[in-house]
Amino acid sequence: MERLIERTLIAARWLLAPIYLGLALLLVLFVVQFFQDLWHATLGILEATHAQLIVEALGMVDLALVASLVVMVMLSSYENYLSRLDIESVSVQLGWLAKLDAGSVKVKIVVAIVVISAIDLLQAFLEIENIADDKLLWRVIVHLTFVVSALALAWLDRLTAKAHEG
Repeated sequence: MERLIERTLIAARWLLAPIYLGLALLLVLFVVQFFQDLWHATLGILEATHAQLIVEALGMVDLALVASLVVMVMLSSYENYLSRLDIESVSVQLGWLAKLDAGSVKVKIVVAIVVISAIDLLQAFLEIENIADDKLLWRVIVHLTFVVSALALAWLDRLTAKAHEG
């Protein structure tokens, strides 16, 4: 009975595979959104101010960061929880995968959230005349909360790594 339960639990990890495939499809949506934003920025370039162009660019950088985060989570999670990637032709390019464990992925996710939050905050400052003071204050508070959380998580990850070494 114990062996059956263990085999079932081990096999159940493959239920994650459709989620990782869904993340790959999500990347397609990010590509479509990116080029839609680029198209709108291109059409509006003659009327756009410098600040508006920067806001558009920051939005596209934001999409690129989130898409990169999705790739990192998708590939490293597959590698860590399901199966080793047996793609020899790109193994050199994906060398970073071997360095990503669950703890480092969490830290990278939180850092990416901080960067995304910083981009959002910068966009808000570039359009400061259109944003109420209380909403801007809340954005700053939320951003600082993300920063403190990232620092705390990185510190805990470092403590855990030192505990495993010692």
